[in-house]
Amino acid sequence: MAMNISSSGGRGRRGRRGGANRAPMAEINVTPFVDVMLVLLIIFMVTAPLLVSGVPVDLPDSRANALDQQKDPVEVSIDREGAFFVDGNAVAPADLGAAFDQIAVGQSADNPRQITVRADKEISYGRIMMVMGELNRAGLNSVNLVTNTAATVTAGSSGTE
Repeated sequence: MAMNISSSGGRGRRGRRGGANRAPMAEINVTPFVDVMLVLLIIFMVTAPLLVSGVPVDLPDSRANALDQQKDPVEVSIDREGAFFVDGNAVAPADLGAAFDQIAVGQSADNPRQITVRADKEISYGRIMMVMGELNRAGLNSVNLVTNTAATVTAGSSGTE
């Protein structure tokens, strides 16, 4: 006994959905895409504040143009209380020379280490010169002083308040 078994379940040419001439469904389900984008947005919102590292310093204003820098300069910071930081790590004033000597070991004459100094504008000139002197003694002479670029600073202002 022979039996006709077709993929349409014995309903002939019409099939299960009702019509043989029906067009295929061409819609894209965007719900998973939106879910992934929302998760990525949350991840970026949480991690973005963590990417800004460093010591909070109220920088002085300057009209100087920005300089081209190496990719990974060593950052020396002095906060409002006068504490010293090298690449975000607190360093005692007596240990600054040793920290700079250790940094100077990795430099060569044709490729000196780039140093950026960030100091709070309320810090005394002597504190900054102490750091500059230790940098010079260690042989780290490629030093940039970081300031805010301010359009409000006029050419005739003396910088005193």
